[in-house]
Amino acid sequence: MKLIQFFSALSKKKKIILTLFVVLIVWAYVNHKHKLSKEAELEHKRPTPPVVIAKTNQSDFPVWVTGLGTVTPVYNVTVRSRVDGAIVKIYFKEGEIVKEGAPLVDIDPRPYQVQLEQAQGQLEHDEALLNNAKLDLKRYDALAAKGAIPKQQLDTQRYLVVQYEGTVLTDKSQVDNAKLQLTYSHITAPVNGRLGLRLVDLGNIVHSADSNGIVALTQLDPITVIFPLPQDIIPKLMLRLKSAQNVPVQVWNRNNTQFITEGSLITVDNLVDTTTGMVKLRAGFDNKEYKLFPNEFVNARILIETIPNALVVPSASIQQGNTGPYVYIYHPDSKTVSVQKVTVGPTNDKETVVTTGLKEGDMVIKDGIDNLRDGAEVKVANSL
Repeated sequence: MKLIQFFSALSKKKKIILTLFVVLIVWAYVNHKHKLSKEAELEHKRPTPPVVIAKTNQSDFPVWVTGLGTVTPVYNVTVRSRVDGAIVKIYFKEGEIVKEGAPLVDIDPRPYQVQLEQAQGQLEHDEALLNNAKLDLKRYDALAAKGAIPKQQLDTQRYLVVQYEGTVLTDKSQVDNAKLQLTYSHITAPVNGRLGLRLVDLGNIVHSADSNGIVALTQLDPITVIFPLPQDIIPKLMLRLKSAQNVPVQVWNRNNTQFITEGSLITVDNLVDTTTGMVKLRAGFDNKEYKLFPNEFVNARILIETIPNALVVPSASIQQGNTGPYVYIYHPDSKTVSVQKVTVGPTNDKETVVTTGLKEGDMVIKDGIDNLRDGAEVKVANSL
């Protein structure tokens, strides 16, 4: 009654405005109800999404850590000449595999042969003087015993013998040095390895001070990989090294798509890089088939530890939300799914360790997750 009186008291303009306002509210309400009805109808008609499920299981989980490394030879030698001279013979071919001690280059030996002969001649000359001085010393000893010569003359002859002995010792060292220079004129491979491109030609004059060298020699078998890893792994790694355990290391290509070979950890560097928080590791590998090539980039995967009886799920089932990681659990009785928050541990390309939130035997969704929501009914496309 009061509402009617209030409406009657309004002016004509205000009555029209109020009427339009009420009509607008009624129209919005009816439209909203119609929209909800349509959505409910579409929801009812929407097909059940197909999903792929997997069971959680307990197993020993190996924890691998990957670092981008560089293939590094144990020995990488630039062969240089220790003497000056012209190259008179080259024994090797570029890219050839050589053994330690194999001949590589001959430098003209004639100047060093002449120096050797000169040193040997001087040695013979001084040895003759020494022998003569020793004979004189024997005579002086006999004469001094009879008092025929003064003691000073005997002492002088004795020290003359010592002088010639020193001269002969110097001459012998000169002979040895000349022989050494002659040996240096014949250059051999210092280690086993593969030769690179030749840096000199036949007839070139080389010097001991040359920086370029004659040829580079790189050992290919065995070979190593140096790679950095986070400092957090050091305690577990050092514990394994201290116990003399073999720490496996796998090498994959740069894109981490192809396995190359497997070896073991040799050592850990003695310092952490303070700018990156990383520590360098060196792993060794047999390389008889030359799968690893010096200075190429590879991914090194090292086995840090193995977690016993870990609860494992497919990595694809782990989703990230605003509150952290979660999974969809499938309930076979109602054929629906529910959201379950989880705490995850180490992971690899295929599986992830779940530390809390699941138990063995739980069924999780690993494929077809995009259109899911909590409580949705699903259709399982695989069998366990």
